[in-house]
Amino acid sequence: MSRTNFDQLLEAGCHFGHLKRKWNPAMAPYIFMEKNGIHIIDLHKTVVKIDEAAEALKNIAKSGRKILFVATKKQAKPVIAEKATAINMPYVIERWPGGMLTNFATIRKAVKKMANIDKLTADGTFANLSKREALQVSRQRAKLEKNLGSVADLTRLPAALFVVDVLKEQIAVREANRLGIPVFGIVDTNSDPSNVDFVIPANDDANKSVEVILDACCAAIAEGLEERKAERIDAEAAAEKQEKAPKQSARVEDEPEAEAEAPVEE
Repeated sequence: MSRTNFDQLLEAGCHFGHLKRKWNPAMAPYIFMEKNGIHIIDLHKTVVKIDEAAEALKNIAKSGRKILFVATKKQAKPVIAEKATAINMPYVIERWPGGMLTNFATIRKAVKKMANIDKLTADGTFANLSKREALQVSRQRAKLEKNLGSVADLTRLPAALFVVDVLKEQIAVREANRLGIPVFGIVDTNSDPSNVDFVIPANDDANKSVEVILDACCAAIAEGLEERKAERIDAEAAAEKQEKAPKQSARVEDEPEAEAEAPVEE
């Protein structure tokens, strides 16, 4: 069963592409027709591509790895923040920090700096700073929180990137490509799909369009996380059972064997 359907995507306006003169010819396989100078996306293909992407995302989540969501365009920011937070995944909705992936160690240092400032506040050191110093530290903390707060828990490189508008986020896509990190992307008719591993052809400008696709993908990720949790519980129960079993067999082994009777001489 599909995670979305044609009517659902049509209602959300996923079929509206860009003006014909702004198109990227590489998107030709996903274009159904042109109407009033605007390209119309083939939603039958979008349904299939959403299912493919959702299945792959589910498997990544089930393996316990993280998916980094990226959308810095105004319409998509609140949707990404809400959906990614609900499934406990990291996201970037402010400016993409250059080197976020290729220079990950530096990003981790900045996150550490944020944690150190919090420590100063907790142990009372912050209260002893001068007004000017305290203001500087507070501003620094606010800036770090704005840009990196949502990736504070990302202790290692993500297993995948989910991008809304691959044209706008091309630096992020390029970094992922360089490191061999698979890219999932909502790709509009003005974008190049060749650098995206899982292409979801759809309108990336409408809030509703982004939301309906994210709902399907995030539901799949949530399923993957649930299955992982269930498997872990089963594994723990099996291990516990295994632990008890040797003790019982050891008890049997400890019992002395009856001595073999010596043959009676005639």
